[in-house]
Amino acid sequence: MKKFIVLDTETAGSVGRPLPYDFGWVVVDKNGRIYESYSFIIYEIYCKEKELMKSAYYAEKIPMYEKEIKEGKRKIVSIWTARRVFIDCMKKNKITSIYAYNMGFDRRALNNDIEFVSSWMKWFFPKDTDFKCIWHMACSSLLNRPSYFKFAEKNNLFTSKGNLQTSAEACYKYITKNPDFVESHTGLEDTLIEKEILTYCFRQHKKFDDSVNSACWMKVQKKRKERIAAALV
Repeated sequence: MKKFIVLDTETAGSVGRPLPYDFGWVVVDKNGRIYESYSFIIYEIYCKEKELMKSAYYAEKIPMYEKEIKEGKRKIVSIWTARRVFIDCMKKNKITSIYAYNMGFDRRALNNDIEFVSSWMKWFFPKDTDFKCIWHMACSSLLNRPSYFKFAEKNNLFTSKGNLQTSAEACYKYITKNPDFVESHTGLEDTLIEKEILTYCFRQHKKFDDSVNSACWMKVQKKRKERIAAALV
C-alpha cells in the first residue's frame, strides 16, 4: 500500500520567520497504519539559541523537553542530520507525498531552519516533493458540514474574532466527539492526531482539496454564513 509522511513542527522566532526546534513525523498508509515514527530536537535552535527559545510560543514546555531528553525519550540532532534521516526515510519507503496540518507553515519553517544555519542552501525538502495540506482537506470536507457548525456552537469553538475554529485540535475534537481534548503541541505527538484526521478524510470517500492554501479556513466561514442566510429566508 502507498505510504505517506505526516509531519509537524514546533517553532521559536517570529510568525514571519518561524524556526523549528521540535520536528516529528510518521510514515503511514491510507488506513492510518504507522510504519515508522521519528522525533528530533533541533540542536541549532534548541541548544544554541537560548534567548530565542525563551520567547517560543510553547516555551513553558522546555522543562518537559529537558526531562525527556535526559530520559532518552527525545533525541537532539543537527538540522542536517534531521534532513538526511528525513530524506532517507522518503527514499526507503518510496514516498513522494508529505502531509501536514497547515503545510504552508511547516514547509516554510523547515526551509527557514536550513537558511538560518547555511549560507549556501535554502531548501529542506527534495526537489520533487508533493506537498499536501490536511488543514485544507478538513476545511473542504469535514469542517464545512452543518454537523460541525452545531458541534462548534455547542462547545464554543470560536476564535477571538468570532470565526469558527479550524485548528487540528478543533477538528480532532469533532471527529472523536471529545470536546475536552487538548492538543499536546509537541512535534511527534501532534502528528498522531493529524494522521487520524487525514485517514478520517480518506474514509469519507468525498471530494476534498489537499492543496496548500493558508486561507482555507475562510471556506468554512463562508459556508456557515451561507447556511445562516438561507435559514433566514
